[in-house]
Amino acid sequence: MSERDRYHPGVPCWVDTGQPDPEAAVGFYTQLFGWEAVNLMPPNSPGQYFLCKLRGRDVAAIGSQPPEHARHVPMWGTYISVDSADAAAAKVTDADGSVVIEPFDLLDAGRRAVFADPAEAVLCVWQAKEHRGAQLVNEPGAWAMSQLNTRDPDGAKAFYGAVFGWTTEEFGEGDDGITLWRLPGYEGGEPEQPVSREVVATMAPMGERFPADVPPHWSVNFWVADTDAIADKAAELGGLVVVP
Repeated sequence: MSERDRYHPGVPCWVDTGQPDPEAAVGFYTQLFGWEAVNLMPPNSPGQYFLCKLRGRDVAAIGSQPPEHARHVPMWGTYISVDSADAAAAKVTDADGSVVIEPFDLLDAGRRAVFADPAEAVLCVWQAKEHRGAQLVNEPGAWAMSQLNTRDPDGAKAFYGAVFGWTTEEFGEGDDGITLWRLPGYEGGEPEQPVSREVVATMAPMGERFPADVPPHWSVNFWVADTDAIADKAAELGGLVVVP
């Protein structure tokens, strides 16, 4: 079940990150997760975009951070599969979100747009053509789940429900509780998972563990076999291990 060849509309389908030094980031993640990476941009291009593979299948991408974002902290972005990026843009506007980058074509790969929800958490939508999304998920070294971190859960529920048709379910209690985003009628995930297979993402409130100057944002989780071992390896590679 970890191999994918298409994604239902409304389901997260891809993750990538923009980095000030993409080659350094590629070195880090390929050693951490065992990925192989190839730069898809021509030799004279001002930027780089590395497609990362595991077992020969696409799992993520690492690209150059746009110059206008040079002072921003590099982050991973999540793409939501849609039938029409243009129709999604209209829904975002109607739901009081904002269009950060208008829909545009990426050659024959697909059509992309970048939006922000009313709390200014940024995400992308993807209208697939030749590139349908991650071909491998939910196994060590592959993307597992994306999470919205926000200070306005109620506003997020209204926005994402209007744009993608998502509903919510609470999971856990107290400080350990999170909200599960569900897409009614969808069957994804893995048969043995402890939550509904309609779950497509999660949401957590931004409490005291986030400094006040950290904006609402989407984050991504990668599946690992041993959390402690991967944390040790990340530290050996020069990464920063943050324990909330």
